[in-house]
Amino acid sequence: MPLALVAAEEALQWDTLIGDRRRTLDKSDSIIATLLGARASEVTWVGPAELRHIARRAPGIAADPDQMGTPFLRASNIIEVPDPLRYELRTLMGLVGGRYVLVPAGLVFRVAGPGATSPGPSGRPALATAELSVVLIDSRVGKIGWRTIARGEGADPWTALTRAVKSLTPGLP
Repeated sequence: MPLALVAAEEALQWDTLIGDRRRTLDKSDSIIATLLGARASEVTWVGPAELRHIARRAPGIAADPDQMGTPFLRASNIIEVPDPLRYELRTLMGLVGGRYVLVPAGLVFRVAGPGATSPGPSGRPALATAELSVVLIDSRVGKIGWRTIARGEGADPWTALTRAVKSLTPGLP
């Protein structure tokens, strides 16, 4: 699924970096899809661009993946996906030919805590921590089977997001 929510604490002053919502969402989707595809190649991934294409080919049947209201899935007390989202995900996965949906439910950039460092030759403190909320849904029964918040630090949003996605597949370089 495509990412639908990106936010940053005001103290980061990243308005110019992530202010263009569509560009930020597309770049985030690209980073997530590229890294997951490379780091978990045993999975048949259908990225956001392909998912949008599939939905557009079935007007009136499939909902627009960008308009499904997935950010509320960040709430830790949600176990079952309510309708109409449950129905929309099931329909979309029927068209895709899959069962499980990985939903990046939200991406929040926060000021890095004290002692946070960016790996690298400078060792300078990281500016931000990316918190990527991810849920895995069984679309046939509408239940959330797994959820996590992947974290990564960096001096810019894209480095922090890259490190957060890499933390989803520990043990790999």
